[in-house]
Amino acid sequence: MNSKNFKRTKLACYAAYFTMSSVFSLPPLLFATLQDMYGISYTLLGTLVLTNFCTQLTVDLIFTAFSKHFNVKKVVRVMPLITTAGLLIYAFSPVIFPQNTYIGLLIGTVLFSVSAGLSEVLLSPVIAAIPSDNPQKDMSLLHSLYAFGVFTVVVISTLFLRFFGAENWMYLTVFWALLPVIASVMFMLSPMPEMDVSHSEQGTKGTKRRTAALAICVGAIFFGSCAENSMSNWVSTFMENALGVDKALGDILGMAMFAILLGVARISYAKYGKNIIRVLLIGMASAAVCYLVAGLSTSVAFAFAACILTGLFTAMLWPGTLIMMEENVPGVGVAAYALMAASGDLGASVAPQLLGIVVDKVSQSSFAAQLGGELNLAAEQIGLKAGMLVTAIFPILGTVVLIIAVRYFKKQRKA
Repeated sequence: MNSKNFKRTKLACYAAYFTMSSVFSLPPLLFATLQDMYGISYTLLGTLVLTNFCTQLTVDLIFTAFSKHFNVKKVVRVMPLITTAGLLIYAFSPVIFPQNTYIGLLIGTVLFSVSAGLSEVLLSPVIAAIPSDNPQKDMSLLHSLYAFGVFTVVVISTLFLRFFGAENWMYLTVFWALLPVIASVMFMLSPMPEMDVSHSEQGTKGTKRRTAALAICVGAIFFGSCAENSMSNWVSTFMENALGVDKALGDILGMAMFAILLGVARISYAKYGKNIIRVLLIGMASAAVCYLVAGLSTSVAFAFAACILTGLFTAMLWPGTLIMMEENVPGVGVAAYALMAASGDLGASVAPQLLGIVVDKVSQSSFAAQLGGELNLAAEQIGLKAGMLVTAIFPILGTVVLIIAVRYFKKQRKA
């Protein structure tokens, strides 16, 4: 079959990746509402983020290790329906579990995280397997659609919550739950390309070099994921509760702009980019500065700008590290990509959870009450700013790892 036969398949992949953004961007938008309506702590909210990415990590590793035992075509077609099931349970958790809504939120999170993990593993290989005159453009568009999906989810959700009230968040979640059904139907009506799910065989030559280089890449993607996902998961709550910005304004100009800058930066690199290690180093160091400004600045405008610009600077930290691996690590195979995905998911789970724990601990301390009195800030505001400062350690360490990468890969090229 030629590329025309797979046009609907390609569109189905784009639709699935676009709607998957609701899994990541909708819950953070609802954090403040869930806290107010059901008394859920910052730590438990952070645990939902932790559950999301740990589930994806588990799926990544299981599917990669046992990929031969799965019917990939069937999994891809059913995958969006798992997203729907998870979001529906999430939406109806107050009805299903009236005594403990959090249980329903947790179960729903596990389900739609399974789908997100499968999407991460399978959608890129499907796009790569489809005949194309410009496969790099197709892959770039696929990953960029996630960012633009986040923007769409944020804008529509923010307007809904503003005009219909936060107490009606369940209906909003049901709306986003039904959209993946469209992608599933498109997959069922489309041909699927043949994909090689076998593991690449690696030789023994240069094993030590390959291991060291891969370890550097694994560290870089871990810290890069920490930097991106801490802000993307907490920017809405931080702007509303720490900066005192109106929720609708904070979501649209904050979280949505974060996503737009993320998408624009990825598309721009695909078209004009080069010297990926330099791009990664500048992005990681700049992200560290953004976290420090958000945590230390007493100016709402400066802190607001720092949150938004984090999207620009962290945009390439995940996909760019994969490019760095491809350029500098010889003989990478499926296992290497699985390890990178696992490391990225681990970072995306650990850092937001740590931020939530810091916020709770600091907010409840006498230190926060005392400092808040001196700065005319609430203890919760001090806690959120402290969370940003602690999270800054991840891009700082990531910068160190990338400096090591520059020196190591330069040395290897000369060897």
